[in-house]
Amino acid sequence: MALPPKFAGQKLVSSAIQPAAVHTLELYLDYVCPFSAKMFKTVYTTPLRDIILNKYGTKLVTIFRQQIQPWHPSSTLTHEAGVAVLKLAPNKFLDFSTALFNDQASFFDANVVHESRNQTYKRLAKIAGSVGVDENQVYDMLEISDKPAEDGSLNTGNKVTNDLKVLVKMHRLVGVHVTPTVVFDGVIAGDISSSWTVDQWEEWLAKNVA
Repeated sequence: MALPPKFAGQKLVSSAIQPAAVHTLELYLDYVCPFSAKMFKTVYTTPLRDIILNKYGTKLVTIFRQQIQPWHPSSTLTHEAGVAVLKLAPNKFLDFSTALFNDQASFFDANVVHESRNQTYKRLAKIAGSVGVDENQVYDMLEISDKPAEDGSLNTGNKVTNDLKVLVKMHRLVGVHVTPTVVFDGVIAGDISSSWTVDQWEEWLAKNVA
């Protein structure tokens, strides 16, 4: 599936080459899914990251697809924060995602149920600030007003709502449900597990990335 340029921060691709590639590896991950966190950390925070970039960088583009799981209400809020970072500082998106996955338990149901939506946004903006993105700008994009819009609407959303809608529409086209889900060259790779080690990933890449 094509990646709109405004979401380019989701790509893991060597800066030494053009962002086109023969193969595309798409990781559909949710910020409040423990199994997504496991897969993200293996792919993006271990030596596997350098293997993908340096050994397969001319043949493979890896995309982190933000997959909202709506039965956890905070999932939407965390992904809104991810979109805000994409818009403000796309080069910080993976750093933000790493920090958020490391702190994901604080956004699980039991830990957000007693705070307001804007309070959750403030905590997410602080995480963005911790990786060098302007915290105030992030919160400004996320904050929900408690006042009606000029036309009287009470359902105005925030400054990332329209972009989030685009992501949701894109993911509905491929019918992804569970997280994590891995899609390789447009086909779900059901053999890939969140528990895979770096060695297992290396073996799979060697076999599938020509």
